[in-house]
Amino acid sequence: MKICVCGKGGSGKSTVVAFLAEAFQHIGKKVIVLDSDESNANLFWMLGFDRPPQPLMDLVGGKKVVQQKMIARFTKGEHEPAMSIWQMDKITSGSIPSAYVMEKGGCKLVETGKIHQSLEGCACPMGVVTREFLKKLHLAPDEVALIDMEAGIEHFGRGVEDSVDMVVCVVEPSLESISLAAKVMELTKSAGAVNKGAILNKITSAEQENIVSGKLNEIGIPVIGTIALHTDIQMACLEGRRLDNQFASKEMDKIVNFLKQHVIN
Repeated sequence: MKICVCGKGGSGKSTVVAFLAEAFQHIGKKVIVLDSDESNANLFWMLGFDRPPQPLMDLVGGKKVVQQKMIARFTKGEHEPAMSIWQMDKITSGSIPSAYVMEKGGCKLVETGKIHQSLEGCACPMGVVTREFLKKLHLAPDEVALIDMEAGIEHFGRGVEDSVDMVVCVVEPSLESISLAAKVMELTKSAGAVNKGAILNKITSAEQENIVSGKLNEIGIPVIGTIALHTDIQMACLEGRRLDNQFASKEMDKIVNFLKQHVIN
């Protein structure tokens, strides 16, 4: 099962991905995490790694090579979602060269690439690499892929969601985040993927949870579960420490119990 985690910038997508990665390992799943957020460089330490892997962008020749291939295909009349960059027809967790994957226990981390300097150009090549990697990624029965998407909804225009089984939106207590969740639901349906609902994050009170849940229910978005605003999570993120489910164990139980029905069955 490939699960896409999306949401507005700052909503806590990477935090939720880190919690989900550990939770799925606890129920016997091997987890492959794809970091496809080109602007956030924090996921590797949230998962307990001391450094990120080499980016998949380098594996396919680098950003300039991908851009050149894209230009050539645009010239032939191809649209971005239909472009092919990878030479590999099938990708498995074991076929990824070791330099491009970090592994610890039952978790493997791969990364599309990051923006490192100004005037680097658009993130379109990264979107193409992500989409095709997910399309060609074949999971074993005991594997789950978690994709930490870039903030916002631009990735829908690149066809990334065509290659996943489930979309989950992280929603913080703000009208902007709720509005984006509504757009995510709309775009998920048009992409042919399944929107499983929203995970509420950074919730400070039962009253706030009720308000956010009510607004989501009004627009037809089910709430999968809630993660409260924990001081321990904030401090771990401030200090760059690994996140584990001890910070939100009760909240994660409900979320994982919901999701594992769709992963295992």
